[in-house]
Amino acid sequence: MELPCKGCRGACCGPVPITGPEVKKIKKKIKSMPVKMRNELKNQQRFYGTCIFYDQDNDKCGIYSARPAICDAFGHYANLVCFRKPEAVKKEHWSPKEEPAGILSVDFKWEHFE
Repeated sequence: MELPCKGCRGACCGPVPITGPEVKKIKKKIKSMPVKMRNELKNQQRFYGTCIFYDQDNDKCGIYSARPAICDAFGHYANLVCFRKPEAVKKEHWSPKEEPAGILSVDFKWEHFE
């Protein structure tokens, strides 16, 4: 079931815990972006505490193909319910497969990925 993410402007996207392997995956994604696109994403204003990779200009995830596991799970588990579509929940509890290395926008900022 698809979530109604358009219009939320990334308000649900945070805090975002990420693992060590996810850090590496995101770094690879960021480095593969055209410089202009990367700079446009980096320099956007965002809500405090939300994901540093949420693309406010286009109202979508700026690193969708490299998004952390918690982002993929969001809305489909009871402990990660989407307030706009709670009926999308199909599973009870999500937990990471490994301990987070930190939180995007708190422990990891743009300079960690360039």
